[in-house]
Amino acid sequence: MKILNICGYSWDIGGPPKIIYDHAIVQMSMGAEVTILTPISEGQKIYAIPEGAKVVTCKRHWFAKFWAEFSPELYSWIKQHGNEYDIIHIHGVWHFAGVAPYLAGITTAKCITTHGLLDRWTISKGYWKKYLFGLLFQKSILKKTELIQINNTDEQEDLKRFLGFQHSNVKIIPNGMNLSNFAKLPSKGLFREKFNLPTDKKIILFLSRINLKKGLDLLLPAFKTVANKREDCLLVMAGPDDGYLTETQNFIAENNLQNRIKLVGMLTGDDKLAAFADADIFALPSHSEGFSIATLEALISGIPSLLSDRVGFGEAIKETNAAYVVELNTESIVAGLYKMLDDELYCQKIAKNGVSLVKDRYDIELVARQLYTEFEKIARK
Repeated sequence: MKILNICGYSWDIGGPPKIIYDHAIVQMSMGAEVTILTPISEGQKIYAIPEGAKVVTCKRHWFAKFWAEFSPELYSWIKQHGNEYDIIHIHGVWHFAGVAPYLAGITTAKCITTHGLLDRWTISKGYWKKYLFGLLFQKSILKKTELIQINNTDEQEDLKRFLGFQHSNVKIIPNGMNLSNFAKLPSKGLFREKFNLPTDKKIILFLSRINLKKGLDLLLPAFKTVANKREDCLLVMAGPDDGYLTETQNFIAENNLQNRIKLVGMLTGDDKLAAFADADIFALPSHSEGFSIATLEALISGIPSLLSDRVGFGEAIKETNAAYVVELNTESIVAGLYKMLDDELYCQKIAKNGVSLVKDRYDIELVARQLYTEFEKIARK
């Protein structure tokens, strides 16, 4: 089977490149040929390439400021090569790259993974632009797509509300991860040493894109409240700027929190694993997620985690008591931070449950094979 993935595939994008990478490893082990087609801007660094996979880069046009991922070069490539594949897997909605195969008249069977981008909170940001785009393109594209992959029942309701009916072929298949990458974390202390972090304070780790939807409008003031009352904790924020870095820096400066909130930039490879090894609490009170890879990574690393139920698998987290689940308000986050800073036995319990949850349900070998089976069904049509 020849599979073409269409997605932004750079280190600053977030979870989708990691998802593509891990699925590609399994798909190729099953005999598939995998290509990744990505629009790229000057200065962006391509994500890690799975051994044996092919990456095709196409230059983003300046008009991408108005229509995400707009690239005439990508359109030309898909027009010429799109029908050479058995499956085209489109990651996300609202962007030109995902529309290009339809505009180009490509007949190859297609799968769209929505990545949580149809939920109410996400649509409310830039509502009229998305409303118009939905009328012109997105609704008709989703209607004619052979397979829509979603991660949870919330996304199923979001899709039905957006379309106005239930699509005939929707499959709930969660994201997964390669567990072996987290089988052995680096020794404790390496992350603190590299970034000159004090040894007498617990680390509350935020590791994700610096984006409003990650709940930073709630986490920052919540941490300020906690920091004003106790000296034993530090908020470390790791991740690339995705539209909210200036606001974050201004908040830190205006509240004199330079010694309590540390921005360390995007972490990859051993640096990220070292951060997980040293973290005492992982915090991600997101407003919206498709299915948070960062959360999976934190849980499998054994970090007691403070999360909203919007990280993509909130039902499973609640069911298994795998994290402290907060409501989307500052007061709930403050209460959660106090609980986790003070109750070591509780943290040990939820951390153990988190590891078990990921091992039992989100091993990439399991979920990637589920998706591959669905690809086989539509590719034969």
